[in-house]
Parts: sequence; C-alpha cells; structure tokens
Amino acid sequence: MFETTFRNLDDTLRKDAGCSSELDYIEQTSWVLFLKYLDDFEADREAIAKLDGKIYQRILKPEYSWTTWACPKTADGKLDYNKGLTGDDLKEFVDNKLFPYLKQFRADAEHANTLEYKIGEIFHELKNKLQSGYSLREVINKVDELRFRSNEEKHEMSSLYEDKIKNMGNAGRNGGEYYTPRPLIKTIVKVVNPKIGDKVYDGAVGSAGFLCEAYEYMRNLKELTAKEYEQLQKKTFYGKEKKSLAYIIGVMNMVLHGIEAPNIVHTNTLGENIADIQEKDRVDIVLANPPFGGSERIEVQENFPIRTSETAYLFLQHFIKILRVGGRCGIVIKNTFLSNADNASIALRKQLLEECDLQAILDLPPGAFTGTGVKTVVLFFEKGNPTKRVWYYELNLARNLGKTNSLNESDLEEFVKLSKKQESSENSWCIEVKDINKTTWDLSATNPNKKDTTDKRTPQEIIDEIQKLDLEILKAMKVIKDLL
Repeated sequence: MFETTFRNLDDTLRKDAGCSSELDYIEQTSWVLFLKYLDDFEADREAIAKLDGKIYQRILKPEYSWTTWACPKTADGKLDYNKGLTGDDLKEFVDNKLFPYLKQFRADAEHANTLEYKIGEIFHELKNKLQSGYSLREVINKVDELRFRSNEEKHEMSSLYEDKIKNMGNAGRNGGEYYTPRPLIKTIVKVVNPKIGDKVYDGAVGSAGFLCEAYEYMRNLKELTAKEYEQLQKKTFYGKEKKSLAYIIGVMNMVLHGIEAPNIVHTNTLGENIADIQEKDRVDIVLANPPFGGSERIEVQENFPIRTSETAYLFLQHFIKILRVGGRCGIVIKNTFLSNADNASIALRKQLLEECDLQAILDLPPGAFTGTGVKTVVLFFEKGNPTKRVWYYELNLARNLGKTNSLNESDLEEFVKLSKKQESSENSWCIEVKDINKTTWDLSATNPNKKDTTDKRTPQEIIDEIQKLDLEILKAMKVIKDLL
C-alpha cells in the first residue's frame, strides 16, 4: 500500500504548477510526511503516558495538530469534509498560519537537539510550493493513509523514502550530493565497524545515508539494553549540513529510520575554524562523502592551515582534526587526490600519512556514483600513528556501471573479506610508505598483481589465426554436407 501511495503522491505533485522537478516532489512530500509522523509520534507518547497514569503535553497546539486542520475525522473514522479545509481555504491556512506557527519553534526551543527545535528549523527553511489548495488536499489525504506506528511500517516507509532520494539524485546533475549508493555506504560502515558507545559523525550529512546505515548496523550488532538503545537514539549520531533541502531530507530520513530527534545541525561545517575544535567536540567515527569540485570563499579557506578552494580537501582537514586519537574514518574522495601535484594536495597527503594510519584505499570504477563518471576512492584511516604501509583494493567489475546496472553489495564482498587481514590478491596489494616519494607524497599506485589481458599477437598473426579458423569451418561444413 505504501508504495502505491508514494507513486500517487508524485503523480499529484507533478500536475501542480508549483512543482517542477524530483527535488520539489521530495521537498513537498517531506514536510507533509513529517507532520503526519509527528501526529503518530505524539499519539504514541500520549497512549504510553495514559497507561502510566500520566498526562502527555503535546508539542503542537490543538488547532495546529494533524487531526484538526489536515484530516479531522467523523465518528466512523472517515474524513470529515465539513471540518476539513480544502482549496483556497486550505492554502491560506497552511501558508499564513501553519508555517509561521511552526517556524517560531526554532526561536522558542530550549536546545538545538530537541524535537521542537527541529520542527522550527525545518519549517524555517521550507515553503509550501503547491499552488492549488485542491492538489494540497489530495497530497494530505494520501499521506493520511500512511502509518508510522510499528517498526515494520517505519522500515517500509524509510525504504521508500530512500528510493525517492535516489530518484532525486538521478534526476539532478548533482546527484552524488544527495545520494551515495547504499551498497557502498553499507560496505564502508562494515569496514569502519562502529561500536555501541562510539560517537559517529558526518560533517557533510546530505540525506544522512551514512548515519542511517550506521544506526541500522549498530542496532543489529547485539540485543541492546534499554540504556544502550537510548544512547543510540540520543548520544551517538551527529551531523552538520549547509544546504536547506539536504538538511530537511537528512532529518526526515533519520526520523523514518527510527531516530526521533536527530542531532543534525543546519550550518556550514567549513565556516568553523578548526583551531577552535576542543576535546569535547571530538568524535570516534567519521563516515562521509563530502562534496568535491566546489569552491569555497577566501574567508572560509582561512579557517584551515592548508588553504585550498577544494571543498573535499577542507572537509578532510576538518575530519582529521575532529577525530579523537584512535578514532576511525571512512571517506569518499576523488581519486585525483592521490596524485595531484598542487601544493595543497601534497601538504594534505603528507599530513594524512604523518598524523594518521592510512590503512586502506578502495579504488572504485567509473559509474559507481550513478549519473557521473567521476572516479573516486574511499580512504580508511585511524588517527594517532603515522602510516607505515597502505593496503589497496582495486574494484574490477566485468560490467559497466550505470543507472540500470548499479553497484551492489556482492560487488564489494571480496573487498570486505580481504580487508580484515589486508590480504594480497589479483585485485589487492600493499605499498610501504618508506618507499614513496617524500617530495610529492604521491599515493597513486598501479596494481602489480593484475593479469595482463592485452593481446600480444601481431596483426599478421591475428589474420593467420582467422584464416585458419575459416578453413576449419569450411572442412566441418563439408563433412556435414557429405553426411546428409
């Protein structure tokens, strides 16, 4: 049912003049979904409080609750058309009363980590783009069919939401900004192996794919105690996101995965001077796919000792700084980082190798990120000790990757298996840091174990072979003809 509802939602949004792209579809779906989720969340809290003989104070005033303005019901549980707003009345209420009310929560909230603050932050960045109040009524009615009560329902909903994020990424030229392939994220999480008690961080959170997958991974490590579950909910996952839409999608994605009040802050991570990072700010795990190819302003670059306009290089400096000693990182970056000859690249590679143990480099094929042919690598490192040797794994696939033939977990199984002992194979090898050039600190490396499949025959030898095969075919055909 959920899948059909999601498909129908897009159909409705597509017909409205205010929505023109996949980005609009997910943005408008997100705020309506969030308010429906909030109503179900509060209903659950109210029921639990009642069982305990307590009174639950709802976050939203009654006139702004879902069951009042969006979907008031009759005694038999059907939509009360006498009370439910529609058309211009509905649009007027949403634009001029509901949104201003919800925006105010940001200023009134006691703390940025509260659900109240998240409500205010989300609606401070959003506006209702639906131009027709009748289209809005259709969207609301469809979303009202959805339920967020059981874990199964939340899981199905989160999977469908992930699909919407993927579609949004595929539709836009900056797809990788919103969507990192989930098989790759799951693989990075497995190799980094966060444990209960670790503080997990993504400073370029996007749609929160890394934090969501880390949550699923850690939640299933073992049977959790109530204290451990609460720690996962409130004191484990942290993120920062600069862009408004990505922030909203990230919060919604984490909510649908079961994290009630995500610790995601709407801010430009690179706007913070890394010299100001203190011990209390440090984290145990960094998982990220920071944007690359961007260009930061001079005043932002001044927040970093190695100045560069390349956003990914600034993020890498931030991640090294914010990790605790012994902290681990898995980060996606363009493969040109390994060999670029500019001063910033050289200085950053030197810092990485001297301050961290760069344990592994996963070399991904073109097309790993759907919609882009950019070559990327994943760096796995631990902060605190210099690197002595680096294990490389080159992902060689017998097919070209693309929208209809995307990366899957089985493609990465050998990498995960070999990474545990850093074994050599046809696709993997090691280099000693003492052997690399200390002027360039070049980390690019050619696979010495890869079989040479180049055809060494001369053109004449190939022609001779073809003629030989032709003669054999003619002889075989004559034999068959004689038999007939």
